[in-house]
Amino acid sequence: MFNPRAILVHKEFYRMITSGLIHADWMHFAFNAFSFYSFGQVIEFVYGPRVLLLVYVSSILGGSLLSLVIHRYHEYRALGASGGVCGVIFASIFLLPGGSIMLMLLPIPIPAYLYAVIFLVVSYIGHRRGIGNVGHDAHLGGAVVGLLAAAGMYPELIFAQPWMFAGVLLLSLAIMGMLLLDPLHLVKLPFEERKPEPVGGERMRRYQENSARNKKMATLDELLEKVAENGIDSLSDAQRKQMEQLSQELYGRSRTVDSKTAKDDK
Repeated sequence: MFNPRAILVHKEFYRMITSGLIHADWMHFAFNAFSFYSFGQVIEFVYGPRVLLLVYVSSILGGSLLSLVIHRYHEYRALGASGGVCGVIFASIFLLPGGSIMLMLLPIPIPAYLYAVIFLVVSYIGHRRGIGNVGHDAHLGGAVVGLLAAAGMYPELIFAQPWMFAGVLLLSLAIMGMLLLDPLHLVKLPFEERKPEPVGGERMRRYQENSARNKKMATLDELLEKVAENGIDSLSDAQRKQMEQLSQELYGRSRTVDSKTAKDDK
């Protein structure tokens, strides 16, 4: 999975790619696969599989990189190929200018560039408001990198619709700039609900709760990494009990494994 702490501290850079190869469930996988097929097949037919592969892989990396910058100080986990798929969609808008897109919730075709604008704005608002269990930042990073990758391979197409390309690119860069300059959402925007800031003892209580939770998550991660590397038998009885207790406290469920399961998982 995508895990900033594992990437930055333990140098597990492969997670930038492997997180795009796993999904939470079959529905998650099916939606990404359908979207990838719908837009990727046209790119492959017109430009070949090499172009499609380069756009897809670079978009996964782009989505992971933006998420890494934004969540570098957070306890954060993510998985799925959505960043790569968004890159393929934006690349198809550039590589096949003048097209239109139909959405499931909007069964009428809309110009591709208008879809791009709507997607960028909705993703940014979704990220700021924390809508759904969705990595909106990875979507944005993947979309922008997919567009740039396509433009880098075929710069002559920029002149086919220069205003469309410039408008989408500038909006993308502006949104990414706002994400990077204000990763903690300290600046409140008009569409955000304004809640009173905690003061005094309440602020200290929240700080202590968050600090204690982060320490527990770090300890649990260390135990799980030890199991992944050396097997469940490498844990003492006390460590097994500690792992089960931390899992119950943090996630509301136990993570008890026996030796056979651990070996199979490894």
